[in-house]
Amino acid sequence: MKAIYKILIPAALLFSAGCMKNLDRDPIGLLTPEQVNTDPQVGTVTGAVNSSYQMLANTLNLLGNWDWPRGLVLRNDFILQDIASGDMQKKWNPDGDQAWMDQFTSWSFTADNGGFNGQWSYDYEGISRSNLAISYLTDDALMSKLAIDNASRNYQLGQAYFLRAFYYFDLVNAFGDVPLLLKPLKNFSEADEVSKRVPKEEVYSQISADLAAAKGLIPAGKYSNNTDKWRVSQGAVLAMQAKVALFTQKWNEVVSIITELEGLGYYSLNANYFDNFSIAKKYTDNEVIFAYNHVPEQTPRNGNGICALAGWGFIAPTTNFVNEFETNDPRLLYTVDVTTQNVYKIFGEIGTTNKGNEDAASNKVYIRWADVLLWKAEAYNEMNSYANAVTYINKIRTRARQTPTITGGTIPAGSITDRPASNNKDEIKNWLVHERRVELGFESHRFYDLKRWGLAKTFLTGLGKSFQDKHYLYPIPQGEIDKSGGSITQNNGY
Repeated sequence: MKAIYKILIPAALLFSAGCMKNLDRDPIGLLTPEQVNTDPQVGTVTGAVNSSYQMLANTLNLLGNWDWPRGLVLRNDFILQDIASGDMQKKWNPDGDQAWMDQFTSWSFTADNGGFNGQWSYDYEGISRSNLAISYLTDDALMSKLAIDNASRNYQLGQAYFLRAFYYFDLVNAFGDVPLLLKPLKNFSEADEVSKRVPKEEVYSQISADLAAAKGLIPAGKYSNNTDKWRVSQGAVLAMQAKVALFTQKWNEVVSIITELEGLGYYSLNANYFDNFSIAKKYTDNEVIFAYNHVPEQTPRNGNGICALAGWGFIAPTTNFVNEFETNDPRLLYTVDVTTQNVYKIFGEIGTTNKGNEDAASNKVYIRWADVLLWKAEAYNEMNSYANAVTYINKIRTRARQTPTITGGTIPAGSITDRPASNNKDEIKNWLVHERRVELGFESHRFYDLKRWGLAKTFLTGLGKSFQDKHYLYPIPQGEIDKSGGSITQNNGY
């Protein structure tokens, strides 16, 4: 009788014998004798790939049962990015519920804050699952035994490489140097060996290698699979390569990769801004490149749980965020309606059916075309190609002013006009900073933008936040340091 492998749900990445008493779960990736599948079948392999996507979901309680203190109820992107950046506040009517989230508003958190443990746990669990899939798919003997053809093998392997790169990209931007785990761990000794942080440059190198491998394995086409359109596509790989180049300031690469992507003709700006988020437009719009596919009425559940939080009064804009929008910009109401306290971008509809619905069908959009075009504008500006930078910013503004209002009308003439020609890099940068904020609001990009621009301290202290230089990196979760016996070190200042 074959043993059944169960995906581990860890609270910690690492292990040290000296602090074994502190562990309440096995480290990520550790395969115990009872959990090793001694006779993997085709379904085992495909299941490993499919499960690697799951840690991108906003589905509730994937890693615990209402474990708010450790930040495990759902992915914490909206906390570490939107609340931390001053765009979002925890609730419409602030209260003491989940006070640990408020610490991101005030920048008063410590390394014990559950938000960090949650993000770390989700990303490393995604990496662990990806590693398991990769270990199967790179085993020539297993592939031969299961008679998995090369096309299927390559496609699944490309997805796993992309996902591992995606999770590591999030980790390195949040925490800097992080442990690099590239295979399932067979014993505690192997877990102990990786209980150390490696330089972020090495992590970025691995991210780039994984994406390069994925590029050669994912089939061409806007969708890599016309049945499962949510899977990693050629466009998603190229977009992630461009994003890595952007965050490492390789401006020529950004332009080159996005030019390649433009040449494929897969994507364009939707005529209506809200089509990016509309449930009714899933996989028929022109712009979404990579998103997590939330599906209702599944067992186990696979809906968008963040809609439930909205029903409990969470997810509200700050006044500063609302004031950033120009007069008559239709993107504001499509994002959030202050009067009715509805966050339509998250609901995936202009209505309230999904407000409070933990099983909503609205997708979590990670990469879309407008985001990519603004990367290219930024790269052009850094390369002193000012006319090109302004052209790409104006593409986004044109779509904004041509988008129907939320009631179906048109915005008044003279609203959201094109930016004029300019040779002033700082002026164009300010235009870009504004455009990314209003175009991508509540999509969990803002804090990483402020960080890489070097604007986080100036902007957040200007809002009265206690942001300090140390905050350009988040703290390593204190529980991970404790459980590693100190082999994991803390970021400076925490």
